[in-house]
Amino acid sequence: MDFLVKAAGFISGLGSSVMMAIIVTILGLIFGAKFGRSLRAGLTVGVGLIGITTVFGLLGSNLGPATQAMVEKYGFSLSVIDVGWPAASAIAMATNVGAMIIPFGLLINVIMLLTNTTQTVNVDIWNYWHFAFTGALVAGVTGNIAYGFIAAGVNMVIVMVIADLTAPAVAKYNGLEGVSIPHGFSGAFVPLAWVTDKIIGSIPGLKKVDINFEKVQKKFGVLGEPILIGTVIGTVIGLFAGYGWASLQLGITMGAVLVLTPKMAALLMEGLLPLSDAASGFITKHFSNRGKIYIGLDSAVGVGNPITIALSLILVPVTLILAMILPGNKVLPFGDLATLPYMMVLILPICKNNGFRALIVGLVSLASGLYFATDLAKLHTDLAVQASFAMPEGSSLISSICDGGNPLSWVITKISNLNYVGIIILVAIAIALAVFNRFRIVKEAKALKVEETATK
Repeated sequence: MDFLVKAAGFISGLGSSVMMAIIVTILGLIFGAKFGRSLRAGLTVGVGLIGITTVFGLLGSNLGPATQAMVEKYGFSLSVIDVGWPAASAIAMATNVGAMIIPFGLLINVIMLLTNTTQTVNVDIWNYWHFAFTGALVAGVTGNIAYGFIAAGVNMVIVMVIADLTAPAVAKYNGLEGVSIPHGFSGAFVPLAWVTDKIIGSIPGLKKVDINFEKVQKKFGVLGEPILIGTVIGTVIGLFAGYGWASLQLGITMGAVLVLTPKMAALLMEGLLPLSDAASGFITKHFSNRGKIYIGLDSAVGVGNPITIALSLILVPVTLILAMILPGNKVLPFGDLATLPYMMVLILPICKNNGFRALIVGLVSLASGLYFATDLAKLHTDLAVQASFAMPEGSSLISSICDGGNPLSWVITKISNLNYVGIIILVAIAIALAVFNRFRIVKEAKALKVEETATK
């Protein structure tokens, strides 16, 4: 087990691009693809991830200073600092749960595949840290490491089921055929998005409102293109930040983000296609009762949708306004503002690419997330101190929108407060979801088999 931990830690330490290149190459060989094709697929995925990371680095490095300028200009006085996901992931992986989360998560995925309770081969092992963060919160609040591992496992099972259920919509509205997104941050907002979308759909007047960016682009031509939308939004943010004429520079940079992100996502998908084809052939040959199998990837693959980026840019200043006006909120959004596209990746398919509904769901998600992050700030800070995290100067409490404001992390942590009774409830929920998913998978597999037989 110690060897597995060290091996997983070594691969993870190489960085997400190298790690994914290695994993995709190995999986390609396992699924029967030739070495050359597998290697090219792995390298293309690695390059695609570097491209997406670079574009989002551009987003973060430009939005960060603009956000800080807005904070100083409008005098926000909030006591909990949003330190962002890099700090949250470092804190999570420094805990006892984090040290074992990769082999533990792989074991759960294998068990779920063997029991036919998931269709997802989750190769996004770096993002297992989201599950480790939840486990660390529970271990901290209960004082029991075993409970922490159980909570991490429950979180992963729930997210895996959500990934399976949303995969068809991800294929339809994001063009990601054969891919699911078992991302701990993106998946956590799906239940809230589903409920909110249903509520909007039941309100006369609102249910017919549809802001479709493709229709906008066709109607307004260049005025509706992502490059202009990004430029306008970026310029407006710059003006609010007091940049003056320099707002134009921020505008063009945000326009570049909207143009480059889909291109980088397309490159990443180019690398995944051989793996997806090989996986489908392998499953058809060896596991005829399994139905469709998805490759589980980072939600970065879904940010290529122009609506995702456009809405995320709109939500940046809106999030700051929400933080200022929501009674009881103490979190100052900062570090995780650049991660808002990842939150929207699964929200948009749930809303069938309806920009209006996705915006409303985004507002509800962010408002609730700020309250969750405020509530967990003390626990989040305690974990940071235990992990020897360097606290920001002048701050006594920290949190993050990404996982401090994560609905699943918050719910699981609160239920675990009931001690062993809460843990039993969590395990029961995970088992019930897994069994439900198995029935759905078997039913889907039978339907596919009947369909294939009928077409022969």
